[in-house]
Amino acid sequence: MSVRSTFLASAVTCLTLAALSLPAEAATRLKVRLDCGTRKACFTQVQAALDAAQKDSSDNWIVIDVAAGDYYEKVTINRPKVRLRGAGAKRTRLHFNAVAETAGKYHRRNWGTPGSATLTINADQVTVEGLTVENTFDYLRNDARLSDDPQKIKNSQGVAVLLDIDSDRVLFRKTAMLGYQDTLFANGKRAIVRDSLIAGNIDFIFGNGQLLIEDSELRTRNRGAFTPPGEFHSFLLAPSTPLSQSIGLVVYRSRLTREAGVPDGSVALARPWHPTTTFPDGRYADPNAVGQALFIGCEMDAHIHPDHWTSMGGTARDGTKTAVFHPQDSRFFESGSTGPGARHRDIGIRWKDAPDIATVRRQFSDGWPQAN
Repeated sequence: MSVRSTFLASAVTCLTLAALSLPAEAATRLKVRLDCGTRKACFTQVQAALDAAQKDSSDNWIVIDVAAGDYYEKVTINRPKVRLRGAGAKRTRLHFNAVAETAGKYHRRNWGTPGSATLTINADQVTVEGLTVENTFDYLRNDARLSDDPQKIKNSQGVAVLLDIDSDRVLFRKTAMLGYQDTLFANGKRAIVRDSLIAGNIDFIFGNGQLLIEDSELRTRNRGAFTPPGEFHSFLLAPSTPLSQSIGLVVYRSRLTREAGVPDGSVALARPWHPTTTFPDGRYADPNAVGQALFIGCEMDAHIHPDHWTSMGGTARDGTKTAVFHPQDSRFFESGSTGPGARHRDIGIRWKDAPDIATVRRQFSDGWPQAN
């Protein structure tokens, strides 16, 4: 090889690594296309490429480029240092239609809500960018059925993305996560969503993990059932943050929008989720899951309710569904937002020592260069 050729090859390598924002170490590249033809290291399914990556026991990053197209499959990322990259959120779509009522078979503990996820991430250092992840269960049709309709599915949660218990340092960029009830389940450690869209209606961002959403859009979707005047149509967040954890669900510098038809003043920023948990003295709502939700510098449309926050039911110690948890007893806070939905009345929120965005960023950036 000539000196000039060596220089050019080195330059290309450096540029490639810089574009990937990965450590300066070897990165294995795999491709996913609906039609691979004779291409090497090419797969027709995303999961097939991930299964191949799983066999790589090195400490290298695995970069999986997913070409434009619709990929109907249920996908799990278990290997650390994986970068899943689509051709753009409007061109590459990963979708599946599982629903909690029948999805328990997909989960290690037979729990239907996480089992319904289209994309499950259960690994450290994972980046997802440039694609749409969607749960396509027909929520609207089911929601429109009367409660006594034998065809109505009672457990209608349909997760698009599950951040499972062993996930940490997960980064989403320029992605779309689409669903209705329970779109994004933060059930792991740290994750960041940037320059992305998350759409849903009932508790569509929820869980006990640490999640920072910034420079993104949270879009409230319609319901199939009619929402009577004065009742809540939807809820953005449902945090179940452990008391031992200082950061829960944080939304920073993002737009809170709605589909046409979502009524004014009908959507709560958050409600406190106390998951039903098994204890030595019974099974009831976890009293230590005191949700933390923080909105900083967001733009809020008029669909946001003037109370901003609301209550949520749970399981009482006697096993009945009579417990009620109030936002005044939660770690809910909002500051610096604009737009018609930012105006709110005082309902007696007592949590005043909310962290600022600099404190939140420090929590996320510890040992995670890509967080900056």
